[in-house]
This record gives sequence, C-alpha cells and structure tokens, in this order.
Amino acid sequence: MKRRDILKGLTIAPLALGAAPLNSFAGSNVFKDSNLFNEIGVRTFINAAGTLTYMSGSLMHPEVVKTIREAANHFCMMDELQDKVGELIAEMVHAEAATVTSGAFSAMTLGLAGILTGLDLKKVEQLPHLQGTGMKSEVICQKSHDERYNHAFLNTGCTIVTVETLAELENAINDKTAMLHFLNIAADKGKINHADWLAVGKKYKIPVSIDIAADVPPVSNIWKFNDMGFDLVFLSGGKAIRGPQSAGLLMGRKNIIEAARLSAPPRGFNVGRAHKVNKEEILGMYVALKKYINTDHDKEWQNWESEIDHINNAVKNIKGISTKIIVPNLGNITPNLVISWDPSHINLTGKDLRETLRNGNPSIEAGFAGLPLYPNQAGSESIDPKIAATLKGENRVTITVWMLQQGEYKIVAKKLKEVFENALV
Repeated sequence: MKRRDILKGLTIAPLALGAAPLNSFAGSNVFKDSNLFNEIGVRTFINAAGTLTYMSGSLMHPEVVKTIREAANHFCMMDELQDKVGELIAEMVHAEAATVTSGAFSAMTLGLAGILTGLDLKKVEQLPHLQGTGMKSEVICQKSHDERYNHAFLNTGCTIVTVETLAELENAINDKTAMLHFLNIAADKGKINHADWLAVGKKYKIPVSIDIAADVPPVSNIWKFNDMGFDLVFLSGGKAIRGPQSAGLLMGRKNIIEAARLSAPPRGFNVGRAHKVNKEEILGMYVALKKYINTDHDKEWQNWESEIDHINNAVKNIKGISTKIIVPNLGNITPNLVISWDPSHINLTGKDLRETLRNGNPSIEAGFAGLPLYPNQAGSESIDPKIAATLKGENRVTITVWMLQQGEYKIVAKKLKEVFENALV
C-alpha cells in the first residue's frame, strides 16, 4: 500500500508557514552531546518499535530543542503565552481555539472540565465533587471505545456510560449527559461511525469529543476532525509530531477551550493543577507542529518504504521466515514489517528475539505482532492482558522504521539476519 492511496480523497490544506526540510536526525549532535545516560547507567537503544510512551515516545526535532534552550533564558506571563500560541495553533489545525496541555490525557481531563464548569469559577474549584452542584456527570462512548485512557474523564468526577447501537445511544442520553466521546483508533470496532455520532450530539446539543492521540500520520488528521465538526479534539505532541513528550493539544470550540483553561495552570485549587506545562514546552510544541505540517510527507514516506524494504530483503529468504509489509488503517499510518517464522526451522521465540536485540550492542527495541508491549511491575515486558491470550505462543515481531535515526535501518537489518541465522535448526 502506497501513501498516495491512503491519502486519496483527503484534502490537505496548504499553510503559508514557509518551507521546511524533510524530517531528519542527520547532521545533528543534539542527541549525542552528553554521556549522562552512560554516567548514571541508563540504557539507550535504537527504536524499531514505534512511539511508545514507556519507551520515551519520540525524539524532539533539533529545532524544538533549540527553541526550548532559548526559551529557558527568558521570563514571560504564562497566560499571555498560551493565548498567543493557542491562536497560532488554532489557525494551523482549523479550530476555533487551541491550548497546549501536558499530553493528550491532560487534554481529555481539561476539555471535559471546561464543559462541566463553563466560566463559573465556583464550579471550577468544586471539581471533581459533582454532587449537589448542578453540573452534569456522565460521558457516553461506545463499548469498544471505552479503554484505559478514558480514566482521564473520571478525574473530573464523571462516570462513563457505554452503548453499542444508535438506539442505545439515544436512550442513554439524559439531563446528566455532559459529553459524547469517540475513540478514533477504534472507529472500525464500533457500530456507530463518526458522522452518526456527531449527528446525535448535534441533535441533542451535547458536545462531542474525539481522541486522536496517536493517529498522526497522516498529517491531515491534525485538522480533519476539527473540519468534521467535533467540539473537542485531543492529540499527543510527543509522537509523530516530535514535540516535547510531555506535551499535547486540546483543540475545539472557543468557549470550551476558554473554560478548560480555568481548570489548568497557572491557576491553582483546581482539578488540573498538576497538568503543568512550562513556557519551553508550549513554544516547543508550536515549533514542532509547524515543522511537521510543512514536512515533505511524500518524500518521508518514500524513505520509510525504502528502509523497510532493506530490512525485509535482509531476512525474507532465510529458511522458515515469512514477512509481510502492512500499513494499518487506523492509528499511526506508517509501513510496518511483520516477521514470522516456523519454529521447526528457527529455534527462537518472539520474546527470545526481542531480548537478544535488547541485550545487543547497540541495543535495539522491536515490537510484538504489531501491538505495543507494556512494562510490568517487575520491570520486564508484558502484553496488554486483553490481547495476550490471542497472541500466546506467536513467533513473530514487528519492525518499524519511522523512529530510526539516519542509517540505523542497516544496523537493524544486519542484526536481525545474524540472530535468525544463528538460530537455524
């Protein structure tokens, strides 16, 4: 699948922000100018797994790092900075308003808080204690869209109500309903699509939100859902956009964003006091977003395909190996190489392979069957319990290239070939 096929029919609005070069780590010493990781004994690695939070997400653009360093030398008023940056970001993302948050999770909490309280400061201080306040207290989402990150809504004191059909959705709406929420990465798992979900919200005059935290690329998703009419859109800043890992964006209706900021720092005594973003992150997020939108994404895609092909060619002819290049329909739409093997020819499990790569020099992190791994309490990896049973015993790994630095795809290809050949029966 080619990127031109994926983007067919999508309109990418041009932004007059000036040309920017292709995303590249080449020629920069920003990430190599300190041996502090070695000094304190923390392992660094080649990231062939993707933009996973527990793996520290992505690497900031050199321009973002430069912005952060420069911003650290000056004082400013935080509200004034959020005002100005919010206006610039809102224009880029086709929203009425926007604000930089401490990640997409923070955007979810603050956005809902804005809906609940409006501009009533007394209500702002009462959150998350909703009883007897007259504030609404329920968020409705599809059953397949009710996942762990919806805990962000519980932080406001609200509860989650799940439905499966349009009829159930309309029956669930009542005078306690604060918001209708949609999870974009699970759009193909629910029975209600974007348009119908929005239509119900409009019919009952209830704000509708969407979580697109990890749904970039494609770049057009940055403004697509604002154009569709969602009242709130939540986006991570530390993944494909390569802004600060601790930053995110809350985009949407001006009145809701204005109210949401009352529950955010620099104000205290509110539900979002812990959601602090500093001036460096706010400016870094702005620079990262502007650079990402103006990147040559066609050329970027061609580079990814070339690097994936190189790794594939290094292993596909090894006895017992099967490979497939896939592009997900939802989530991070990038090429992925899925490598599977016959254990009668290769004496290796997926876990063995990942640990061998991890313990090598340089250390390499790979994914599991196209799905993220999560660190468990013992410090080692575990698969999301909801999917672990279906993947038990699988001999396969997934390799991504979009987080690799210049030339690292050759290292990954060489190491994979070496490990597989050493494990041949």
